[in-house]
Amino acid sequence: MLSLDPVTIALRIPALLIAITVHEFAHARVAYAYGDATAKAYGRMNLNPINHLDPVGTLMIILVGFGWAKPVPINPYNFRNYRAGLRWVSLAGPLANFALAFVSLVLLRTLVISGVGGLLLSFMVVMVQLNILLGIFNLIPIPPLDGSKILISLAPQSFVNFFHQIEPYAPIILLMLIITRAFNYILFPLYDLILDLFNAIIRFIPGL
Repeated sequence: MLSLDPVTIALRIPALLIAITVHEFAHARVAYAYGDATAKAYGRMNLNPINHLDPVGTLMIILVGFGWAKPVPINPYNFRNYRAGLRWVSLAGPLANFALAFVSLVLLRTLVISGVGGLLLSFMVVMVQLNILLGIFNLIPIPPLDGSKILISLAPQSFVNFFHQIEPYAPIILLMLIITRAFNYILFPLYDLILDLFNAIIRFIPGL
């Protein structure tokens, strides 16, 4: 699905900057709305992509299509409602990526109808692919991904205690799943499902 040709890799760089910047800004902004100003104090509640880049995660996204940004610092104990805050702050990033993917798909369909091609069309394709995959990847419930925090916000305390015990081993599990490409069996079927859903919604938009 994601090729390694030089043009595609070059297009991924600006798409990546947009995707991870919006993702991390969404985390910071929702955390602030729930009463935690930690991200703002650290200069992370902004749309400057340099503040959000993680070198290894960025390389992974460019090469294999999914990875991570530098996590936004939050203190969930500042939230007015701990569990609700943790849940919605964690969901904010992936949901922002899905929203970007949907908007990019609308623009892509508009460009196709208008007969526009070239790099702009290719860029929108990359934006759709990258944002959907980034959103799905971050929802996987393995630390330090957003899905793990969503799971903690929903699970009973007994499970949370067990989860914290195995948390130190989570990065190794995550790395092995990436190296063995086991994630492909999760990411790409879900990618197709979400893309089909977006296309179904877009059919109701007049002119598209």
